[in-house]
Amino acid sequence: MPTQTKLTAADLRHFEKLLRGHRHELDVALGRIGTTLDDVIEARNSGTADDEHDPEGPNLTMEWSRISGVHSDLEAASGAIDRALARITDGGYGSCTRRGEPIGRERLEARPAAELCIDCARELESQHRA
Repeated sequence: MPTQTKLTAADLRHFEKLLRGHRHELDVALGRIGTTLDDVIEARNSGTADDEHDPEGPNLTMEWSRISGVHSDLEAASGAIDRALARITDGGYGSCTRRGEPIGRERLEARPAAELCIDCARELESQHRA
């Protein structure tokens, strides 16, 4: 396993730029999905659409459920980015929030909002599967 080094100021600027780019993409996606969700909710509430008898596709309840799930996932990703940006500001970025060990540049490149080192992430994942 490679030795982990403390992130430099240039590293932090790089990850902040990366996170802000991801945040912008999420904001755009949230705007789009929010509009779609509003349209489905309005159609469900208006009663003008045949919610249960459309043989061509999913009914409005199924569509609402799918879209609201995507919306929740996007909001969760947005919150993770906000927390990562806060850690950059407070000096905690790049350290595992569970053990305090360095997360590692490769992991941060792959998942810039990562809060856990790979060992902690794997440990928690195996606990969730059990």
